[in-house]
Amino acid sequence: MEVQDLHSPRPPHPRRYRKTARRTLLVVPPAMLAIVHPTPASAARPQLMPRSDITQVATLNTDAPRYVRPGKREKGEVPVYWFGRPSALPVIASRPGWVRVRLAQRPNGSTTWLRREDVKLTSTPYRIVIDLSSKHLKLYKNGRRVMSAPAGVGAPDDPTPIGKFFVAFRQGPPRPNNGYGPFILVTSAHSRRISNWEGSGDAVIGIHGPLGRDRAIGTWGARISHGCIRLHNRSLLRLRAVPPGTPVDVTR
Repeated sequence: MEVQDLHSPRPPHPRRYRKTARRTLLVVPPAMLAIVHPTPASAARPQLMPRSDITQVATLNTDAPRYVRPGKREKGEVPVYWFGRPSALPVIASRPGWVRVRLAQRPNGSTTWLRREDVKLTSTPYRIVIDLSSKHLKLYKNGRRVMSAPAGVGAPDDPTPIGKFFVAFRQGPPRPNNGYGPFILVTSAHSRRISNWEGSGDAVIGIHGPLGRDRAIGTWGARISHGCIRLHNRSLLRLRAVPPGTPVDVTR
């Protein structure tokens, strides 16, 4: 087993939005771990927030009921804490009094609507893009690329999942630290091939140090992990300012 230790003023008026994975896996044990008022023609469909260099982040104030759409409940709640850390979720759409957010729990890509009163809104200027074809991690700030670093991504039999995720929280490395680097960015992505890593109850994808495979990662990157993203420590340190809720897009 490799790891066992495991908010902003009202958004501007929106405009139409065009929609324009060998060997490590971060495993977190369960015990630890604006839209204007719609017109009648558009009232039935929520609008996506406009593309922006800034992402709003909703941090829960309490366990919050889930809504399939504003005013219509769905089963379950979003926990105020996930593995002991505050739930900080990127906002992907809004209506007066409501926000739609991405979720950290399985299945990958889950979203829900929350009442505005149940969250505190902040923002992040960062975005992480992991390109599996080039085996590089790119960091953007205010829409400008500030880093492109080679990465160890998932091997063919344990690929890094593709999709839109986010940084769920940051944690220190396990003890003893066998190459995880100064910290681990735990993401909302979950392995599609592994559901229960050595009895931990989940298989969560993290961004961390090279685990002794600096040479394999080199300058071109490599497919060497169980799905997590390995970086040279000097590259990982450049992610230190990235807060929870920051989008993480995994592409191929």
